[in-house]
Amino acid sequence: MFVLGVDPGLSRCGYGVVEQIPGSGTRRTRTEAVALGVIRTDPEAPHAARLATQMHEMQALIAEFRPSVVAVERVFFQVNARTAIGVAQVAGLAMAAADAAGLEVAEYTPTQVKQAVAGWGGADKDQMQRMVGELLALPGPPEPADAADAAAVALCHLSQAPWASP
Repeated sequence: MFVLGVDPGLSRCGYGVVEQIPGSGTRRTRTEAVALGVIRTDPEAPHAARLATQMHEMQALIAEFRPSVVAVERVFFQVNARTAIGVAQVAGLAMAAADAAGLEVAEYTPTQVKQAVAGWGGADKDQMQRMVGELLALPGPPEPADAADAAAVALCHLSQAPWASP
């Protein structure tokens, strides 16, 4: 099963494509990072152009990797309303792009993601990056943090949907 995890943001939108490979015989199921990265937009560009860039890049990721599911971190709370609006808009674009491609969409709160990946809903960014690195057998914590967060969302979905077939 391929899962595209999305950590939405207008300036930096993290993405993580994670594959769950079923085990056979004595081999255990393993999870691998297929692609980790960040879609960046120019803060000086017009808002609509930044959203168009995010939409185009999200569609390109879906076309390239053909995930089974797109898992998006739900906008839960932001102190800065302006930031929250941009994050919510990008989350909406990711969900719409996935639905338009006929894919399942799942949303998870930051607390759900932290609980699934680190075992504690209050885990900090450093703990999350380290756990993502461990769970994906990476040589170290993934960088940048937005990509690690997106991979964590994908890992959260895999932990919540163990009944899904590859």
